[in-house]
Amino acid sequence: MFLLFIIPAEAWADGDIYPTLKQAKSPAEAGFSEAGLKRVDELIEQDVANGFPGASLIIIKDGKIVKDAHYGYRQIYDGFDKLKNPQKVEKETLYDLASNTKMYATNFALQHLVSEGEISLTDKVSDHIPEFKDEADAEIKGKGTILIKDLLHHQAGFPASVSFHNPDIAGTLYSQDRERTINLLPKVPLQYDPGTDHLYSDIDYMLLGAIVENVTGERLDTYMAEAFYGPLRLKNTMFHPLKHGVKEENIAATERRGNTRDGYVTFPNIRTETIIGEVHDEKSYHAMDGVSGHAGLFSTTQDIAVLLQVMLNGGGYGNKHFFDESVIEQFTKGSSSDETYGHGWRRNGKGGKMDWMFGSLASDTAYGHTGWTGTVTIIDPEYNLGIVLLTNKKHSPVLDPDQNRNSFAGDEYDTGKYGPVIQAIYEAIK
Repeated sequence: MFLLFIIPAEAWADGDIYPTLKQAKSPAEAGFSEAGLKRVDELIEQDVANGFPGASLIIIKDGKIVKDAHYGYRQIYDGFDKLKNPQKVEKETLYDLASNTKMYATNFALQHLVSEGEISLTDKVSDHIPEFKDEADAEIKGKGTILIKDLLHHQAGFPASVSFHNPDIAGTLYSQDRERTINLLPKVPLQYDPGTDHLYSDIDYMLLGAIVENVTGERLDTYMAEAFYGPLRLKNTMFHPLKHGVKEENIAATERRGNTRDGYVTFPNIRTETIIGEVHDEKSYHAMDGVSGHAGLFSTTQDIAVLLQVMLNGGGYGNKHFFDESVIEQFTKGSSSDETYGHGWRRNGKGGKMDWMFGSLASDTAYGHTGWTGTVTIIDPEYNLGIVLLTNKKHSPVLDPDQNRNSFAGDEYDTGKYGPVIQAIYEAIK
């Protein structure tokens, strides 16, 4: 259930239906302790001093920006070589959002389409992707029963991922062409019986992105720019930032040596230079031309804060209405089999299972998402609070490529673990 907050009249401009973000005069005005927020700074700054690459943090509460801070470096390495003059993170630094794309592109699109009656969460996937059906020789069948809400709940039966870009792994599902990949998505075999488990899956969101495109008749990046980012005047939220004129010096770098995991991975057309301004995710970059329902979006903390405020406002911002509050409640409601899974959104729930992301002080109804490159967003309606922490934690050495090629040095810092920073922010609330 959403709580009604009384937001000061100055949060509205003339003609606005919904409040827009304003700068708090002081942390105390928004109910924060200055000393507590200083401890947040100290935590992140200590990590940077010890080798963590960079981060940007914004905190909003009661419609006001409480903190807008930037730490460390957007680029430290050029390949394996450390830069003599590391490039500092700045206010306008864009980050690769990774799986936060799922929320601020695909979920926003779906929430709008549900509000407009264009789709329903109980629609079958095959209603919008006619080719979505069981193969005759499929070991596990049931695609005909899978609903849109099953994809959103990550309980449709799909594996966590398929390495379309790598022929040695993908086999007949190999693709480095967007149209071919979209045609292959309905053919991805089920890994378990639909509805019997929750397994977080990029395939779910690649399919959801395809549904958005089929319903709207536009590619996801075009649709989101026209329906959301343009009307909200979010100049730094986009797919393919380099193609839109953003310069590399305004974008945080990710992996040091392309997608090679410090030289231990190879596949056709693999990137080997430091990745800056191109989506890191291999499936998105190689198999989906950088535009996919699961990854590809870039943004800044300031822009994402506006999208968080849209959610806290009940579906609008200023004089723009995007989706209904009842739809937000529908999308953020927990699954009956695991309350930490909303419809796409991850929820805090009870029992401490999600403390690694939300800390121990967030309300049970708090929700948000993380991204592999080092991003986390938190929305807590009971506190009327939004937190955006964007980092480039993967711009660091691989720890032990022989054992785990997806574990980077940046993952081991408190800032890279998310929970300690989020905990410190909640502790700073008076």
